[in-house]
Amino acid sequence: MKSFVKRWLITAVAVGVAANIVSGIDYQTLSGLVLAALLLGILNAFVRPVLVVLALPLLIFTLGLFLLVINALLLYWVGHLLNPYFHVDSFGSAFWGSLIVSVISLVLNSLTKSGDSRIQFRPGKPAPRPPPEDGGGPIIDV
Repeated sequence: MKSFVKRWLITAVAVGVAANIVSGIDYQTLSGLVLAALLLGILNAFVRPVLVVLALPLLIFTLGLFLLVINALLLYWVGHLLNPYFHVDSFGSAFWGSLIVSVISLVLNSLTKSGDSRIQFRPGKPAPRPPPEDGGGPIIDV
């Protein structure tokens, strides 16, 4: 239950930031924002997996970029269902808003270590050097 509340608050913060950045996303009250985050979490848990399975050929063809469209559809539906309290003007606003929500949620989930997403920065190992060409290896002539 604690992790659910933490992820719900992270989603609420991410939706609030998206509403302040994207001009086509508005909320009337803080309770409307929290309700929108809750409904978005429920849709992500139950409807999104069904949409992902149905759109699997498109996801494969677009190398996963169609997930951005699915996320935008879910945010647009939340705006449609909670119209007086939380409003999304157009699909374009939902697209940019869902992109912002995804990035902010990824960062905040990584910082708080909640959810499955992680951001890691590791120094790369240098590429192995090729062996010196001294002619000591096997030679195959065809």
